[in-house]
Amino acid sequence: MLRLRQSQGTSTGKVFYVVLLVFAASSVSAMDVVVAQRINALNGTMVKISCTFTSCYRIDTSKFSMNWTYKESENDTEEMFMTFKNKVTSMWTDRFGGRVKFAGNLDKNDLSITISDVQLEDEGIYNCYVRNPPDRIQGHGIIQLHVVPELPPPRDSTIAVAIGASIGGMLALVILSMVVVKCVRRHKKQELISDEQKMEEDGKTDGEAGTEEGTKQL
Repeated sequence: MLRLRQSQGTSTGKVFYVVLLVFAASSVSAMDVVVAQRINALNGTMVKISCTFTSCYRIDTSKFSMNWTYKESENDTEEMFMTFKNKVTSMWTDRFGGRVKFAGNLDKNDLSITISDVQLEDEGIYNCYVRNPPDRIQGHGIIQLHVVPELPPPRDSTIAVAIGASIGGMLALVILSMVVVKCVRRHKKQELISDEQKMEEDGKTDGEAGTEEGTKQL
């Protein structure tokens, strides 16, 4: 019985040890890439596309690698325009020319880029890939860039306030007029009722006076 308990305790300990190792391995190899899923840019301006990552290991430039790619839509092929292997290298493309620059900082795990003189044709999907051995997982960030031809015209809040004030003033006048009309009608109705009551009282008085005179004559 004692041997059985010891064996059970030993097997339980082994299972716990294996689970602990698996958890530790998964946490060590984890890499998170942080990007903005959607970025809006104004045509003709410069836009920054940010990409940062977290890793359990410091960057070893001899092993570290980074790739930036572009594609117009989900069904298109990715086109690489920037890479890092021992150093940052911008690849000349017909689409971007020399408009793409590295704007990150490897010491801060920042792989951001900038695109100057953004064109409508630059709209699409940008991918940020990163490997930082001994992390075994490749980090991947996806950014959707949307380019607008021009900013919408600003709304004139003064006109909106003036219109609102005018409408409010008109409503106030209408309500006030309705109240005045209602009060006038009520006063007239009360005057009519008072006149009718007065006439009824005068009629009663005249009737009583005639009766008294008739009784005196008799």
